Amino acid sequence: MKVKIVKKQPSKFKEGFDIAPDEPVFTTGVVCRLLDIPVWVLKQLDAAGIVSPPRKRPAKARLYSKKEVRMVQHCWYYLEKHDVKISGLKVILQMEQGTFKKE
Repeated sequence: MKVKIVKKQPSKFKEGFDIAPDEPVFTTGVVCRLLDIPVWVLKQLDAAGIVSPPRKRPAKARLYSKKEVRMVQHCWYYLEKHDVKISGLKVILQMEQGTFKKE
């Protein structure tokens, strides 16, 4: 009995593939490398509820979407360049979004 081996053509990798803005694909380490920021920034933004992507499973790492990475970058701008604290950052973001309420 002869067995015919058929070679399957490898699928071509698209260099310019698109990822949806809300698709969580970036790990904490990748986000830190992309933005050149320390891990504590992500932890503080998460603890403050500013940027806190959900975990897929309780013990799994958080995955960030493009949209969340952009938000982290925006927050880092204020934290690093303007020496803003997390509490001040919350107020700035509320003002930018038009949801700030004066007490």
